[in-house]
Amino acid sequence: MISTERIAERAEVSPATVYNLIGPREKIWEALAHGFTDELEGRLAALGAGDPREVVRSTVRSFVSDPVVSRRMVRGWEGSGRVLDRSPHTQLRQAMAEAQTRGLLHADTDTDALAAVVSASCAGALHQWVAELIDDDRFLTRSLFALDVALAAAAADAHRDRLQAPLRTREAK
Repeated sequence: MISTERIAERAEVSPATVYNLIGPREKIWEALAHGFTDELEGRLAALGAGDPREVVRSTVRSFVSDPVVSRRMVRGWEGSGRVLDRSPHTQLRQAMAEAQTRGLLHADTDTDALAAVVSASCAGALHQWVAELIDDDRFLTRSLFALDVALAAAAADAHRDRLQAPLRTREAK
């Protein structure tokens, strides 16, 4: 559990200083959530429009690396269903469009719709993880599975086998 005292101890200041600089407990959580979101956006910006798998993997790793803050943030956020609308969804949309430009996905694929479906599936996995119904590895596995299904469904003929391979590997397990 995070307390003002623990934050103060870690920052090497008095609890009163934490309270005076940040405010009451809810303001502390708000500041931690903003810091978490800023860090996530920075990670994703560093990826650019690259590989959709890296966008999903990096997003999941961000949540898993700071479970206290991320779980609290999602539990207490009335709009948590839109958690992937901010930066991860934008990055995923860009990565899907880039995959289409590279010829990996059919030219007539609506990459925005594809990214929206993957984002919704990842948000579902996030909520299961927050509720501690699934562990960190299962969170990542479910999120990547949603992406792999979408990519396989939209794969251009020349890349179909490669984009379906992760699904065949899962079937063998």
